[in-house]
Amino acid sequence: LAALCRKDVLGQCQVGGDRHLDVVLAALDQQRLLAEAFHRHRLVGDCNAVRARLRQSDFVPQTARRDSRCYVEISRSQVATNYRAVREAVGPAAQVIGVVKADAYRHGAVEIARVLCAEGAPWLAVSSVEEGIALRSAGIACRLLVMAGVMSWERLAVREYKLTPVIHALEELRAFDEVGSRGEPLSIHLKIDTGMDRLGTRASALEIAEAINAAPHIHVEGLMSHFASATDFTSTQSDDQIEAFHQMVQALGSLGVRPPLMHFSSTNAIAYPRRRSVESSGWLSLVRPGHAIYGYVSPARGPAPHAVFTVQPALSWKTKIVAVKDVPAGARIGYGGSFQAPGPMRLAILAAGYADGIPHRLSNKGKVIAGGRFAPIVGTVSMDLTTIDITQSPRLHAGDEVTLLGREGDVSLDAQQIARTAGTISYNVLCGISARVKRFYID
Repeated sequence: LAALCRKDVLGQCQVGGDRHLDVVLAALDQQRLLAEAFHRHRLVGDCNAVRARLRQSDFVPQTARRDSRCYVEISRSQVATNYRAVREAVGPAAQVIGVVKADAYRHGAVEIARVLCAEGAPWLAVSSVEEGIALRSAGIACRLLVMAGVMSWERLAVREYKLTPVIHALEELRAFDEVGSRGEPLSIHLKIDTGMDRLGTRASALEIAEAINAAPHIHVEGLMSHFASATDFTSTQSDDQIEAFHQMVQALGSLGVRPPLMHFSSTNAIAYPRRRSVESSGWLSLVRPGHAIYGYVSPARGPAPHAVFTVQPALSWKTKIVAVKDVPAGARIGYGGSFQAPGPMRLAILAAGYADGIPHRLSNKGKVIAGGRFAPIVGTVSMDLTTIDITQSPRLHAGDEVTLLGREGDVSLDAQQIARTAGTISYNVLCGISARVKRFYID
């Protein structure tokens, strides 16, 4: 199925006849329901309907997963459940923007966007114009917020694809005013730097108001900022940022600038609210969960409140055993012989390495789940292969499946556990799963 999609066999709208149908069905393991869909639409003239049916998990043959060296499974229903958990926590006073940047943290932006739109998400957020165009081209119709800057050559595409840019500097207002002059006023969100010192303007309220008044073809729909240390309750930085933001809102309001939308909080600031009243918190009229949608909330430091919602990971990651071998005591394993067997060992070589997203820093200290129990990584993680110790699971053979992230029975391993071992963050673990790892959507 993946090969057919890459070659766009369906998109050519020229495949027809029993011979072609037989070939396609054989490649897809003679799926009964798929055959019904193909016969119904005859592979000609209604390719969109066929594509729509193919997107359903019913049409992902189990053999496709069995025949994949390395793959992830993403639960649509868990993504939806996580989104609802955030929405219920913030209540009706705040709308929820689903953050699907970076290919939805490698969960697949288009499919996750479809799930969130079906849940009623009024907004989605992406990093770049390119990501926004990809969603529009896939038929995503809800509002799209471009958060990480717009290059000069992308400005016209913002209007063409009905994207909403976040403006980070007053100079950009003048540039986008030119874009807005070509039709209806262009809606933008203005980012205020309240203390993270990354993106966002540090201009005064008067300077901002003057720049807005000088750009008549711009509609400042939203005002936003971003927390630098949302989980750190040993510091006053987040409270200071909230205070700075509200001072700016009040100052702009006194100058006649009153954007209807305001937003500040992403996953961690939603989960651990500083104050419960909307007027004095970071929730405001919109919130921007990203990590939470995919099943994660970072642990807080200091006297933090309990998280106001719970979520579960939506992605599991598996690979196959390429080979099993026994080695004697003293055997040196992997590049540089970085691991020396303390005694006779049984090893399994996995069909995944750092090119697939397994952090190189897991060499000699990470673990996977093999045969329902943890198995340590031994030796250096290679580009395409990783070696594990399966001495305690001697019945495993070449072709058996191993869990890199997920659950087998009562044993589980999530991105935060992997990140702690690798000395990184769970965001990095998820976003590091490479494009060559096949993705399958379930339920």
